[in-house]
Amino acid sequence: MTLTGPPTIRPARPEDVPAVVAMVHELAEYERAPDQCHLTEEQLTAALFGTAPARDAAPDAPNGSGRDPAPALYGHVAVDADDRPLGFALWFLNFSTWAGVHGIHLEDLYVRPAARGTGAGRLLATLAAICVERGYRRLEWSMIDWNPAAGFYAAIGARQISEWVPYRLSGDALADLAAQARGGPHTSVRPSG
Repeated sequence: MTLTGPPTIRPARPEDVPAVVAMVHELAEYERAPDQCHLTEEQLTAALFGTAPARDAAPDAPNGSGRDPAPALYGHVAVDADDRPLGFALWFLNFSTWAGVHGIHLEDLYVRPAARGTGAGRLLATLAAICVERGYRRLEWSMIDWNPAAGFYAAIGARQISEWVPYRLSGDALADLAAQARGGPHTSVRPSG
């Protein structure tokens, strides 16, 4: 790491992908879930710069191709004086039906331990600036409940939204629900309580 000043924050480039994937795996290790992280360089390259599965979800795309020309995922990196990534932010657009405008969902923010305290955390400020410049009203993210960054987030004015509870479908539950859309068998589930 060569720091002669604060890191530079810039959009991710294809040559950053190996370092970003390595840092995603470092983050999974930090969050005590390395066995759950399966991201490959090919997957991240496709999501950031190529044809990603999420981009196939636009049957009425303006170009008539059935593909959305916008990236499924965006990325920014904090780099040292030698242009080596020290940290990253991966994010995508969401949309608030109540506000009627887009926002940013920050999927991951990670700064390598040796680069913490150097200004690499300005990645978050960069996303806030994108929101303001584009008229977005929200920058949202989730974090593991024991992450010490909670104090930092509170200090910059972020608030925990405790009245909204995240849900996730994955694995067999996701496949079972998808089968219902195709007219397949399903189990009647009654809410508890």
